[in-house]
Amino acid sequence: MATFHLTASSVTVSARNLASFEGLRPSTVKFSSFGTLKPGALTQRSFKSLVVKAATVVAPKYTSIKPLGDRVLVKIKETEQKTEGGILLPTTAQSKPQGGEVIAVGEGKTIGKTKLEISVKTGAQVIYSKYAGTEVEFNGSNHLILKEDDIVGILETDDVKDLKPLNDRVLIKVAEAEEKTAGGLLLTEASKEKPSIGSVIAVGPGTLDEEGNRKPLSVAPGNTVLYSKYAGNDFKGSDGTNYIALRASDVMAVLS
Repeated sequence: MATFHLTASSVTVSARNLASFEGLRPSTVKFSSFGTLKPGALTQRSFKSLVVKAATVVAPKYTSIKPLGDRVLVKIKETEQKTEGGILLPTTAQSKPQGGEVIAVGEGKTIGKTKLEISVKTGAQVIYSKYAGTEVEFNGSNHLILKEDDIVGILETDDVKDLKPLNDRVLIKVAEAEEKTAGGLLLTEASKEKPSIGSVIAVGPGTLDEEGNRKPLSVAPGNTVLYSKYAGNDFKGSDGTNYIALRASDVMAVLS
């Protein structure tokens, strides 16, 4: 019978004799964020739809990874272990990194008769889409192999406000949430609606057509825009300002 050790934020499962983990060597597998579990609530049936996702480990005998096509190898920035005030964060509270350093790039891709090289260079600090790519553990560090199009932009400084968007991406400074209702009632933090309006800070060079030419975007820095509420990647600047990077197609209107 499998044994369970329950804590407030995790469940530890011994894989020994558990049919649902057939073929797994006897060891311990840890699952986070199960919430509150009652004794007897976990059965074999509970694990049928459970997926264990881990980085692919590259054996030490391989000394390099060469991405193919329009793929890029990025060394993932380490997760913050503490808050700015020095409080140690539990694993469940550590935000998944969305940035890192470009280690290697592919040879590019061909559109029509035009051969296009990768626009990001080795050593560049980049931000990428949250759920993009395949994670690989290589030389003791976590890396990500992803398509160039999954890279949101290049960080030229340590502050996201200086992000240089790529392709059809747009960087927007999010407007402040309304403090009051139309009738003058003060809103609590919990009742404030997430804004979907902001000012365009920077735009990418545009998408590529079938001949490899750039098609300029329909928005420009300085525009105030309305964008899709659940699109893009959210970031916080060094001064606490909220930003969002999204595709130009997720911008619905320009306000004036």
